[in-house]
Amino acid sequence: MSKVTILNASPRKSGLVSRMLAIMADELRACHHEVHLVNVNQLSVRPCIGCMKCRSSHACVLPEDDSQRILALLQGSDAVVVGTPCYWGNMTGQLKLLFDRMVYGMMGESPAGLPLPLHKGKRAVIVSTCTTPWPFNLLFHQSDGAVRAVKEVLKWSGFTICATIQKGGTRKRPELTVREEAKCRRASRRLCPATRPLPSS
Repeated sequence: MSKVTILNASPRKSGLVSRMLAIMADELRACHHEVHLVNVNQLSVRPCIGCMKCRSSHACVLPEDDSQRILALLQGSDAVVVGTPCYWGNMTGQLKLLFDRMVYGMMGESPAGLPLPLHKGKRAVIVSTCTTPWPFNLLFHQSDGAVRAVKEVLKWSGFTICATIQKGGTRKRPELTVREEAKCRRASRRLCPATRPLPSS
């Protein structure tokens, strides 16, 4: 059984990102994986002050808040799912704030200053939505920009991105299609390849 953390950066509890992540969580649980769903907008996280002390001390100098708790959750997980709506071609500010505060536990530094991934061997899936219609959500780097930004964090942290899901044109297409729901379930299975146990004969 794998342990999976799902970071939901959508402020809308019944929005498309939340619904897609809920489908993935259900699929992972059905495959007997332990799932921790985190609503990023409900976290209490102070902004990073850029002191850089965490790079040498491997701990944040700011008072303890939810960033340390979520980092511990990620460190103990085998895989992560990150879902975010597109804000200005990027991830949400609250999600970026969380990643900024967790950098010392995501990526280390060699003596030469080169990045050292601290989550090597773990898998990740990225989910993003935006109102810009397809294919312009890709061509204009809208949902595609949000995926790229999250991928940059996860890649340098050592995660292998095994699937990305993007849905554009959400203003006119506010519902998930059967095909999109199936894509969420497939991504879940790629995240944790171990499938349901075979029925006993």
